[in-house]
Amino acid sequence: MGKDSKPKDAKGKGKQAASGSDESSSKGKGKGGKSADGLGTCTYVKARHVLCEKQGKINEAYKKLQDGWLNNGDKVPPAEFAKIAAEYSECPSAKKGGDLGWFPRGKMAGPFQEVAFNTPVGATSAPFKSTHGYHFILCEGRKN
Repeated sequence: MGKDSKPKDAKGKGKQAASGSDESSSKGKGKGGKSADGLGTCTYVKARHVLCEKQGKINEAYKKLQDGWLNNGDKVPPAEFAKIAAEYSECPSAKKGGDLGWFPRGKMAGPFQEVAFNTPVGATSAPFKSTHGYHFILCEGRKN
């Protein structure tokens, strides 16, 4: 097998092999070990979020999730996340339990997109800051 792999390396040596891997990482695919679990490689994400203008308020909301589920290693059920979103979120999506539905890569601004596309399905992100305020996200699904 070693001999079989060497000619393939020889065929793709130099610029072609390097450009092939550069192209895939520039498209968001092949980011280290993330491709095995689908992180960073999907085209769409389904998410809920909580948005607060003040950091203190987002931390208070997140603490409720920590006390109820996250500190026990449990995943937050979407219905429970929706209750927190309805109570704390200052986004219009709060009326829908923070549900943003499916959205494509490129639709959301910088840090929000990065966190949404890198949070495993069923997991809740830590609070983070964006241009709109402070958020945390529950990732509900991924698809291409």
